[in-house]
Amino acid sequence: MSTSSCSTTKRGALIFLHGLGDSPAGWSSLEHSLPSLNPSLKQSEVAYVFPPSPTIGLTINGGMRMPGWFDLYDWPIGVGAKDDPEGMRAAVAQVHAQVERLESEHGLKRNQIVLGGFSQGAAIALLATYHLNNHKNEEDVPFAGCACLSGWLTMTDDLKEMADTNIASKTPLFWAHGKYDDKVLFEQQADGIERLTSVGTLTAPITSLQYPMGHESDPQEIQALANFLDQVLPPL
Repeated sequence: MSTSSCSTTKRGALIFLHGLGDSPAGWSSLEHSLPSLNPSLKQSEVAYVFPPSPTIGLTINGGMRMPGWFDLYDWPIGVGAKDDPEGMRAAVAQVHAQVERLESEHGLKRNQIVLGGFSQGAAIALLATYHLNNHKNEEDVPFAGCACLSGWLTMTDDLKEMADTNIASKTPLFWAHGKYDDKVLFEQQADGIERLTSVGTLTAPITSLQYPMGHESDPQEIQALANFLDQVLPPL
């Protein structure tokens, strides 16, 4: 992990990953909507990063290529859906590259950075935060927070192994999900949180919210996200 001696004029950053078939443009409005809901999240104080996924072939679509963080084998995505570990690890590596860029260019530390995403992007945010977190020594700190919007927990077989020495367990979690989600099923929220907490992978505070919606976003959800970010990002 790179280090930086430069000082920062920002309180923190949000790295937000889009969903399947989408692009950074699909969620880049957050850099305007979040500050409008909470002025302390204005762009002069918070860096907003919206990385693009690669374009890959999707098994569920007969190999058709589209923007995606990893392959999908089951649809809808319920508890027990098959993982694509290789694709997921590559996506997490891309996230870590963005983290290192924030460290070197803005002087930000991990405890000033929130990882978040929607759907597939949220799955990678969870994985990068609580599983493949790339901590290299005892002096490393956990991320400021993780924001999961309509996502799901992947690579669950690794949870118990990672729990013993995982300082990422101290990272607060925001998880919002639609009760009528027919793509990433609503059951994923309760199952994911239970798995994270039962083996000690997550011991930090959890904000768990449910909305009467499908696989989409809701204004109240974005307001709650703004509140969460303001709470977990350190003040200037």
